[in-house]
Amino acid sequence: MTANSVEQLRKDGNELFKCGDYEGALTAYTQALDLGATPQDQAVLHRNRAACHLKLEDYDKAESEASKAIDKDGGDVKALYRRSQALEKLGRLDQAVLDLQRCVSLEPKNKVFQEALRNIAGQIQEKVRYMSSTDAKVEQMFQILLDPQEKGTEKKQKASQNLVVLAREDAGAEKIFRSNGVQLLQRLLDTGEPDLMLAALRTLVGICSEHQSRTVATLSVLGTRRVVSILGVENQAVSLAACHLLQVMFDALKEGVKKGFRGKEGAIIVGLKKILEVGGSVQDPPGELTVTANSRMSASILLSKLFDDLRCDAERENFHRLCENYIKSWFEGQGLAGKLRAIQTVSCLLQGPCDAGNRALELNGVMESVIALCASEQEEEQLVAVEALIHAAGKAKRASFITANGVSLLKDLYKRSEKDRIRIRALVGLCKLGSAGGTDFSMKQFAEGSTLKLAKQCRKWLCNDQMDAGTRRWAVEGLAYLTFDADVKEEFVEDEAALKALFQLSKSEERSVLFAVASALVNCTNSYDYEEPDPKMVELAKYAKQHVPEQHPKDKPSFVRARVKKLLAAGVVSAMTCMVKTESPVLTSSCRELLSRVFLALVEEVEDRGTVVAQGGGKALIPLALEGTDVGQTKAAQALAKLTITSNPEMTFPGERIYEVVRPLVSLLHLNCSGLQNFEALMALTNLAGISERLRQKILKEKAVPMIEGYMFEEHEMIRRAATECMCNLAMSKEVQDLFEATGNDRLKLLVLYSGEDDELLRRAAAGGLAMLTSMRPSLCSRIPQVTTHWLEILQALLLSPNQELQHRGAVVVLNMVEASREMASTLMESEVLEILSVLAKGKEGPVARAAAASLGKAVEYGLIKPSQDGE
Repeated sequence: MTANSVEQLRKDGNELFKCGDYEGALTAYTQALDLGATPQDQAVLHRNRAACHLKLEDYDKAESEASKAIDKDGGDVKALYRRSQALEKLGRLDQAVLDLQRCVSLEPKNKVFQEALRNIAGQIQEKVRYMSSTDAKVEQMFQILLDPQEKGTEKKQKASQNLVVLAREDAGAEKIFRSNGVQLLQRLLDTGEPDLMLAALRTLVGICSEHQSRTVATLSVLGTRRVVSILGVENQAVSLAACHLLQVMFDALKEGVKKGFRGKEGAIIVGLKKILEVGGSVQDPPGELTVTANSRMSASILLSKLFDDLRCDAERENFHRLCENYIKSWFEGQGLAGKLRAIQTVSCLLQGPCDAGNRALELNGVMESVIALCASEQEEEQLVAVEALIHAAGKAKRASFITANGVSLLKDLYKRSEKDRIRIRALVGLCKLGSAGGTDFSMKQFAEGSTLKLAKQCRKWLCNDQMDAGTRRWAVEGLAYLTFDADVKEEFVEDEAALKALFQLSKSEERSVLFAVASALVNCTNSYDYEEPDPKMVELAKYAKQHVPEQHPKDKPSFVRARVKKLLAAGVVSAMTCMVKTESPVLTSSCRELLSRVFLALVEEVEDRGTVVAQGGGKALIPLALEGTDVGQTKAAQALAKLTITSNPEMTFPGERIYEVVRPLVSLLHLNCSGLQNFEALMALTNLAGISERLRQKILKEKAVPMIEGYMFEEHEMIRRAATECMCNLAMSKEVQDLFEATGNDRLKLLVLYSGEDDELLRRAAAGGLAMLTSMRPSLCSRIPQVTTHWLEILQALLLSPNQELQHRGAVVVLNMVEASREMASTLMESEVLEILSVLAKGKEGPVARAAAASLGKAVEYGLIKPSQDGE
């Protein structure tokens, strides 16, 4: 009985594999193995599992399963071949060639094995050639870069670019590393020349990326302090490149810790302390590199990344403890300078891992010192304290304390200070406290009109191009808070000069402004999450005397649409496109999410989508949909779907970009997405599937077909129809035709039944798919009568439809069935179909009449009917 069960499960797995259900096949083979199969059967089942993993592109598991099969049967040529395929995909060509040589020795005449061996031998030769030629190239590049005679030459610039490009490929990075590359790159860093430092840092990114051992070796040469110190250089591009390198290093070390290299946690702790030193710097220590606002912002981002990558509560608690101990070490017993450094560190944490910042605010005496120092007569002390107060203002635990103690203090600073740097920061603090009610119209903190006055002053400072960009950034920060108020939004979008200044600042080198710009745009477009309260719950809340949020009258859809139009006219899309292109760690996942929200709001109206595309919005959305928070990626993907539905995708996403759109669209098919997102994704994929075979193959590769099939059974008629249309376009691909032709499935039955539904659009889609499939795969024609007893009624209804398109689809299906076999033609000619075809053939000249006449002509050829006397 067990043997029979094993055999049956193996057969079930084979059928599922043929139908493309590789996960199902894996389950069946696993169940068979669990039943105690014989060693011979185990070998077969393991090699079949290897085939499934190859199809699912999980090459590590494919290699493991094939190896298990070979352990059971060393002469299993299929298992050897599958292991060679997996090894080739994993880049282990030397091992793959050994398996293929064994395959050829076992089956010398097998042309597949011979061809595979030739291909892999060619790859190995190419790799050897590449590595040997790269040796000389690397040496030559470093010679040029380190030659003082080549200073500032085009030759030197080209050499630095080539080095960076080479490091992006793992083989190239390994070659640089083995050619004493890290020591040579250190020499480039020591030159102090921005261009050479930038090239060195970007090359080091390639060397360390996803490679734990190279990262450890690099840190041992350069030293953590050396890398962190580069954050403080004056050249912003170099500082940001150093920040990127540190992020890559932390990722590589984190992966090492996950895999069991526990000793590397020490490097991460050392890194944390060094970053806190940069983030907490108030003034530059004598003899050390400059620490700028940008490098402090980079420190906040790095701290946030470190915190987000922690895996458990114990690790997070350790992070908190290290931060708190560092702050205490400066706050206690180090005098005023120590307190300032401690408060600056708290500010850094509040802008990064805010949980750690909140904990630090609770330390004894910290918040009281912040309030006290705001009244200092020293400008630098005031700056540190006011900024800390601003960052603390939104934290729930301290909000009431700050409102009680900070508002009057900030108002006094704003009115009495003679220094714009202090006034503008005080203003932002007031803006933040004034926006504490968010979009709730009934929860305003200040008197009527106060927020409008604050916003007017922010816009004035924003438009003052005589002020430095760092100070103007604070004006944008203020507007980011004040634009929760709909009156402020309305005045802001009417102020063309302010919008122009905002967009220019977003394109400047002051990258720390990006988040504030994005926040202000989210508020102006109302693209934050908002749910209409349930009227019954509102009544209940009023009865219970609970607070009920109220929406501002100017936040109604008509006002929002008008604001979107004004932003588009002012050039918001080109500004956002520049923001997305920023190679800066300041463009965090949260910032990307905000931009995605704004883009989705901008493409809501069909008539606005052309403007978005013309200004480069389509291209900018692709990276937003591929990287960032889950919410941000989903919003960007939905915006892409809307553009793909209503515009020509080949023009919206020219060249190779169109293939990058597929994955985000497929992601919208998941069940955690809304019905609207599912529908728009299906419509967009339908458009793409109708363009080219390469796009259809890309959709298939992203494993979209099972999800699309699932939506063909959806209760909502629009989703069901969109899924059917999408499947019909995909049916132009051989792989999808194979799925319909495979035995034991109801795909064909569903199309036939949908061709007889009341929903005319669903009928059109299904009948179109049926017409194409019966044309491409004549064998399906004979199966149509087997899937339902109503097949003839459905075909007759199509032929008699007043809709020309439905008639044409029906006539093509009948023609395909007649041409497929004499037997099928006989069945059709013995029914009322003959009479209908005769009428259609004599009708108005067109595709329907031609298809009907062709069917009758074939029936005459078979001898089933006789031509009429007039030869028709």
